[in-house]
Amino acid sequence: MATLAPAAQNPITGEKQRGTLAYRALLVFSFVYYTRPADVIPGLAPIPIEKIFGGLALIALFAGLAGRRGKLKIALEIKVLLLLFAHLCLAIPFAYWRGGAFSTVFERFPKNVILVLLVALIVETFAQLRTLIFVQAAAVAVMTCISVIIHPNYAGRLSGALGGIFGNPNDFAINIAINWPLCLAFLLAARGAVKKGVWAVGLIGMLYGVIATYSRAGSMAIALSMLVCVWEFGIRGRRIQLVALAGILAVLATGVALSTPHYTERMMSIISGNVEGSLDRGSWEARRQLLLQSINLSIHHPLLGIGPGNFPAFSESWQVSHNTYTELSAEAGFPALILFLLFLALAFRNLRVIRKGRAYVESEEARLFAGGMWASLAAYLVGAAFTSTEYNLFPYFMVAYTSALYRLTVLTPGTVPPHDDKPMLIGDRNEWINRVPSNLI
Repeated sequence: MATLAPAAQNPITGEKQRGTLAYRALLVFSFVYYTRPADVIPGLAPIPIEKIFGGLALIALFAGLAGRRGKLKIALEIKVLLLLFAHLCLAIPFAYWRGGAFSTVFERFPKNVILVLLVALIVETFAQLRTLIFVQAAAVAVMTCISVIIHPNYAGRLSGALGGIFGNPNDFAINIAINWPLCLAFLLAARGAVKKGVWAVGLIGMLYGVIATYSRAGSMAIALSMLVCVWEFGIRGRRIQLVALAGILAVLATGVALSTPHYTERMMSIISGNVEGSLDRGSWEARRQLLLQSINLSIHHPLLGIGPGNFPAFSESWQVSHNTYTELSAEAGFPALILFLLFLALAFRNLRVIRKGRAYVESEEARLFAGGMWASLAAYLVGAAFTSTEYNLFPYFMVAYTSALYRLTVLTPGTVPPHDDKPMLIGDRNEWINRVPSNLI
């Protein structure tokens, strides 16, 4: 009888297993970041859950890359982000407070770089990308509704129930505005009245949540995101009923806003400055001074700034400038600001190229999520002008999603399934899939 030798491990199978492990760790990292279980479960606070699963995902990614044959293609937005990280490192020795700069660069910013690398390189199917976005959008929607119900106060304003990234009303409102278009995309993609109803409740709760935060930045951001959604999903997507519903929702939201105490005064302060009797009279003038100071520091320290994370200490106000762009230029110079803006611009470039691809034409879900990401990024651009988010994780999540969607729809379009209920519009799907590497099918 012939002796059967043990089968050697298939390198492709081993690579898939490492990829699956990396993706699952990334999924847990995203879930923990947005749901904040350590803030409500006793005993979890001392455990660095995010770092553990982020590290596992990174190790699995490097293991998979080590076994991959051929040259790895790094997306341009990743290269720009790595240059930004290198520039921040260069600014540390010249910082006003070197310890604070070191802490900002090596404790706060690395997770942004790691996150973009993981999402851009690990996600291999559209289902994986959809699940990752679902975790984020659903977590923000649920957290907003819970916060509205129990109404935690922050100087009379709504803030996130679990604190963390939701603890500040302005950051909370911008997170809502960024995720509102993604939730709308899931509503339009959902099948069945129950699923659509759940997403509709979440969308209405999120809209009220922004109003209850009294956040000027969040209000402007979600207004722009809704306008972009009307254009993307209603007009371009030929959903006339959505345009009508958006008009009704805008009227109702305006009525709620006008009937909410102090909200009108805060919105008027955007144009008129301090308003007598407003909730935080003097806030507008204080922020104006911080903004002017950050611009002045940018001009006098144009190359390396005063040091990453140093603006609160240098200004002796112990407050951020409430403007992502001017604070970044003040802390790390104009090169850092240019790299950051280029990083965001490449996300829009990804979406623009995606719209020209065949997968965008053939897959309704690809169109929905591309439109949702476009609206989310537009909302962030506006919100970032009124709050400091350059070291926060959520804008980097959004750019990473566009990078993954670009790779799936443009570079390997066979990984994006067409809509089941609509005929193919371009070419033959079998011919399309045959061009996809076998390890991705």
